[in-house]
Amino acid sequence: MLQQTQFSEISRDADLRSRKMHAKSAPKTEHILLESEPEQVPELRDARTSHARFEFRSRLRRRVTQLEIIDYYYLSVRCRSRTGLLEYVLDLRFVDAPRKLRHIPWAWIAFSLLFVTAAVGTVSRIDLAAMPWWQHNWLAASATAVVVWAFATLVSVYRTTEKVTLFSTHGAARLLECTGGLGTFRAFRSFAPKLAAHIRLAAGARRPTKAEHLRDEMREHLRLKNVGVLSAGEYEKAKMRILGQHSSGAPAAAHGARRLAVDA
Repeated sequence: MLQQTQFSEISRDADLRSRKMHAKSAPKTEHILLESEPEQVPELRDARTSHARFEFRSRLRRRVTQLEIIDYYYLSVRCRSRTGLLEYVLDLRFVDAPRKLRHIPWAWIAFSLLFVTAAVGTVSRIDLAAMPWWQHNWLAASATAVVVWAFATLVSVYRTTEKVTLFSTHGAARLLECTGGLGTFRAFRSFAPKLAAHIRLAAGARRPTKAEHLRDEMREHLRLKNVGVLSAGEYEKAKMRILGQHSSGAPAAAHGARRLAVDA
């Protein structure tokens, strides 16, 4: 009887050890629902601290952009244009450093220079002629050259742009675009270092593991799609980029990323 009791205890202990070893060796899966555990992003009216503000007005494009860094890790965006008003808040933990791009329409500038040269040539020819200027045959050609030159110059000025853009870190989705004429970079100069400093500060507050950061970043993109910042196509492209970036890191993260892609 004693031997049977001891055998039962030994069998039970062996079964427990076997279960523990199986639990350790079994692959862990992470089932993440993007709709659950929403990230708490403060609204501008609920912000406790305001760190810096910037307002840019483009009269030529009839656009006003207001930016405000709030509560250390967030950027409030307010854009008013011909199409309406768009307000949202960006979580700076998932935002890359600002990128600047200047576009100069060299073709239109060359076109403008060509016609101003033609206009000057025709005016000089009319001025040197003996007949009155209003009777000269080149008057119509000169007037046409001046009109075309003025139009090409206006287009050159309109298409000469300076653009400041914010992209998401891994999704490479365009989250903010501030476009203006010459002088945009100069106006943005005082605000840019503060924004870059808060982006670095927010990066230090990210989750410690890639899987956790992947979940948060995917939810941020989903939130921005829901508020109208990202279209459905932009969201899908950003999601694929994020999954590709993180799945190349570790097999466990790749498995969690695949499960996440199915849920999304």
